[in-house]
Amino acid sequence: MPGPDRSSDPAGAVARLHEERAALRARTSQLDDDMAALIAASRDSNADDEHDPEGQTIAYERSQLSAVTSQTRDHLEEVEAALARVAAGTYGICEVCHRPIDPERLEARPTARTCVHHVGA
Repeated sequence: MPGPDRSSDPAGAVARLHEERAALRARTSQLDDDMAALIAASRDSNADDEHDPEGQTIAYERSQLSAVTSQTRDHLEEVEAALARVAAGTYGICEVCHRPIDPERLEARPTARTCVHHVGA
């Protein structure tokens, strides 16, 4: 038996988005701490990581961590924007055609701004 359709329930949407926002904030904080630790470790190291055949360079690790942090922050911004749409009463309405977004789409992607017909618009 399928579960309740929470995507069309604004309270359910708000709860899911708040949970995701809290998780993303915690993840961002951890990534910031990881970057600070990586920078501190590289500052204290005399290793020539550019020529170390045994592992990745510190620059590569910083680049990877920076990319993950950026993606996490971008997703957090999407969640914040979705919560703003909930507050404005426009959550679940396509920003292009102004018709309701399919509840299944919102279930799969709670931050969706458009219906499937206007993805990428």
